Amino acid sequence: MANRHLARSTVLQTLYEWDFSGQKISPNEVLERDASEFAAGNQSEGFMKNLLNGVISKHKDLDNVITKAAPEWPIEKISVMDRNILRLGLYELLFADREQVPPKVAINEAIELAKKFGGETSGKFINGVLGAVYKEMGEPGKNDTSTNKKTVTIETLVGAVVYAHHKGNTFVALVHDVFGHWTLTKGKLEKGEKEEEGIIRGAKEELGVEIKVKDSLGENTYETFHPEKGKLRKHVIYFLAEAPFEELTLENKEKKGGLDDVKWFKLAEILDLNFYDDILPIVTKAINLLVKS
Repeated sequence: MANRHLARSTVLQTLYEWDFSGQKISPNEVLERDASEFAAGNQSEGFMKNLLNGVISKHKDLDNVITKAAPEWPIEKISVMDRNILRLGLYELLFADREQVPPKVAINEAIELAKKFGGETSGKFINGVLGAVYKEMGEPGKNDTSTNKKTVTIETLVGAVVYAHHKGNTFVALVHDVFGHWTLTKGKLEKGEKEEEGIIRGAKEELGVEIKVKDSLGENTYETFHPEKGKLRKHVIYFLAEAPFEELTLENKEKKGGLDDVKWFKLAEILDLNFYDDILPIVTKAINLLVKS
């Protein structure tokens, strides 16, 4: 388990105990005990203390944000665990150094905590609240690119515009992420796997349908941040692929931290959707090929 993720898990357990006690116990004493029990040998002691004290010092402000982002859920009605996952995630989203914790990392880490420690619907609830706050912030860092001259890890992925014909209409399968965008199915290539093999496997895992690759759509590159690996440059190779018009299921959803929905759209509906800028040229090329065919 990554050091920072383990550190956040430990801080969350401390926050839970502090809140459950009616905020009457010493959080730093609890953290010291929890760290020795759950994170022995972890080298993130300073990170844990700063995160814990930051959340507690800002918890009233954080609760006000939660109230505005989820007005149908009074703060006292939210479960103790979910409430503190939100506080922790919002603190990092709003107050952390974005060079160290980019907004997407803050949100995805909170989602993972919700999956591990929350209830059956906690992940979706955390997604919704943090995603709403992120959109209100203007989605900072969404299109950031690295100016760091240090080594950047490069990952190769494969993606596809997956289409289907049904009753005289052409549909395209899109996945939705926690930041409010519709995007294309994609995934990492496994060792020794050819690009077309990778997207056939990936589409089955993510959408639940079998596809046939029909054409190449081009490539793009974007940069992101991993809490342990640092800056990542992701190079994506896209294909046009056909599938039967079957129900989409977002297979292995619990492993797809940033995705929360999947849906077929008619061609006429697609360009009105909220896409990332780097995806639009790929989608446009696919539409042109489909219209011509």
